[in-house]
Amino acid sequence: MEKLRLAIIGGGIVGACTALAAQRAGYAVTLIEPEVPGGEQAASYGNGCWFSPSSTVPPALPGLWKKVPKFLADPLGPLAIRWSYFPKVAPWLVRYLLAGWTEAKVLKTGHALRALVAGAPALHAALAEEAGVGHLVERRGLLYVFPDRAAFEAEALAWRVRAQTGVTWLEIGEDELRQREPDLNRRYKFGILVEEGGHCLNPGAYVAALVSLAEAQGMVRATARATGFRIEGGRLKAVTTDRGEVSADRAIIAAGAYSKTLAREAGDKLPLETERGYHAVIAHPEAGPRLPMMPSDGKMSITMTETGLRVSGQVEIAGLAAAPNWKRAEILRDHLLRSFPGLPRDISAERIKVWMGHRPSMPDGLPCIGPASASADILHCFGHGHVGLVSAPRSAELAIALLGGYPPPVPPEPYSPRRF
Repeated sequence: MEKLRLAIIGGGIVGACTALAAQRAGYAVTLIEPEVPGGEQAASYGNGCWFSPSSTVPPALPGLWKKVPKFLADPLGPLAIRWSYFPKVAPWLVRYLLAGWTEAKVLKTGHALRALVAGAPALHAALAEEAGVGHLVERRGLLYVFPDRAAFEAEALAWRVRAQTGVTWLEIGEDELRQREPDLNRRYKFGILVEEGGHCLNPGAYVAALVSLAEAQGMVRATARATGFRIEGGRLKAVTTDRGEVSADRAIIAAGAYSKTLAREAGDKLPLETERGYHAVIAHPEAGPRLPMMPSDGKMSITMTETGLRVSGQVEIAGLAAAPNWKRAEILRDHLLRSFPGLPRDISAERIKVWMGHRPSMPDGLPCIGPASASADILHCFGHGHVGLVSAPRSAELAIALLGGYPPPVPPEPYSPRRF
């Protein structure tokens, strides 16, 4: 029996995991991606490196609406909205705020997020081993640090949501924190260790290895930019690209922040927005964390990687086309220097690399995973926001199950594109 031909649009972490899941399900896979998988153009390259099962708290929480004037007034705050882009993003922002209006709504979203991220470090470890890069995945936990216990208790809602969605942790006092993290600034005196967590030492190389594994198993790569679909009688015949057609019986849109136009071509107007994020990497650092950590007063992930000490974070709402504001990367760098006094203040520019990328975000903090309106042969699998890396394996399993009519690994309703 001839295999069904599946075109996967997008070569990031979600596309790569989906290609491997599709091959296990018996599809003949073509990956359509205009750039080198794992390259610097992709959010998968520049993320915070965390496989975080505690990522069950959506971005918007009750009362966030009160801070919107500050987001507009402070272009360098941890969440900023560019004035010039505000009229365009306003409808998305309203939905974003309403999604976190009550604790009940936040908790419902938290359960849906937990379904995608629970057990993720083990899933990634297995994929990395299969791809021959097992050394890139470490499962030693994730550490949240606070100036004191009161600062932790000030985040009570977020940690209550984590607890109610099945996240567990260890509390760490000042003495133990000092022993575990001797380089950390002594202003931090309380820690939370999520032992289930893991991280990636080189996300770009990891994605590239997964794509190479899929190719070794027969996947075809089409170096092209998808532009739409040829549908006849409700059935998919081909994906159109800037280099011609790719014949396909099925297709999955997994193009991250660039999925919106393709979704519209597939019959759905979905509220996908880009949350621009930044990182800075210090090569050959003189000090740093033993475990990946997040300071409560910085809200950035600090992770030792193969290429250096990476600090990642910031949310900037400014669209796909605006130029980067590199002062935001400098803020991350400066907070990193304050967090680890052993890092010299006169680090040469040659040792610091900065990056900006696009998180593909839906206003309610959940991805879109489900069939398109124009044809059941096309499936959406994008919009993962802050959980793209960690949730990719489970999202891929869900997408392939929905495409093939198999029992889904998790309830699919929360991620349905129809919710909009």
